[in-house]
Amino acid sequence: MAFKIITDSATDMPVSIREKYNLHVIPTPFIVNGVDYLDGEKMSTAEFYRLLEDNKNEISTYHINSFMFRNAFEPYAKAGDEVLYCCFSTGIAGTFNAANIAKRELLEEYPDFKLTIVDCRGASLGFGLIVYKLLKMQENGASKELILEAVEYYVSHIRHVFTVETLHYLIKGGRIGRVAGTVGEALDLKPIIIVNKTGALESIEKVRGRKKSLKALVDYVEANAADPMDQVFGICHGEDPETLEIAKSMLLERIQPKELLTTCVGCAIGAHTGRGVLGILFFDASDGKYAEYLK
Repeated sequence: MAFKIITDSATDMPVSIREKYNLHVIPTPFIVNGVDYLDGEKMSTAEFYRLLEDNKNEISTYHINSFMFRNAFEPYAKAGDEVLYCCFSTGIAGTFNAANIAKRELLEEYPDFKLTIVDCRGASLGFGLIVYKLLKMQENGASKELILEAVEYYVSHIRHVFTVETLHYLIKGGRIGRVAGTVGEALDLKPIIIVNKTGALESIEKVRGRKKSLKALVDYVEANAADPMDQVFGICHGEDPETLEIAKSMLLERIQPKELLTTCVGCAIGAHTGRGVLGILFFDASDGKYAEYLK
């Protein structure tokens, strides 16, 4: 019997961390021209964004369904393992509800199966940072009980702030009204978006121009980050290394985090943001009593 921490591909977890901890990442499905794919499998993000930018292609996503979750969870139930599944925000997708349906079905067959499903109220490396901290805690000897306590703490203190280069994909996905979005595009307005405390997307500001939008992200981070020199930060981007370097330079000029992870936004989220998405992820509280397990 073992205690396993698992997650899904909406974390956009860097490959180095996945490999180091042998992390089980349940892939999110997406569809290209009627053909089903799984995020992170069989198609690179570079190829995905190339296809996304060709308007001839029809691309859509759907959340991991209960059947997929059952297939992912059942081997642990059979082995008698305990599982903590850190889940994509229920305020953005229906992943959490589907996972719980699978859990109820499995408990009918495996009544002793201990599966904890946590709505991380986050997206991309936002909840990826939470998973990373939990894996480090486990590696450094933290008990299962302390990890289950820590996940709730970190969920309540994770912050996301991001922007996009074009409003096209937010309009298409219904996140922004078509009229407002068209006007915004004409005026070169860039939204500054957070994932709020309920796990939903919320636009907090609009600025004109790409560089001003990146500066606004760093302004938000500087105003809300706790103990940055003792924290791990994340930056995610949509296969846009040039913008990544600009944002990193801006961030590191004003804030010197203990560790900075970078990752590419995968297909599950990228389909709704486009290549030009850029986000910064961080915590608004110190590690407190969990710090001893994060050295």
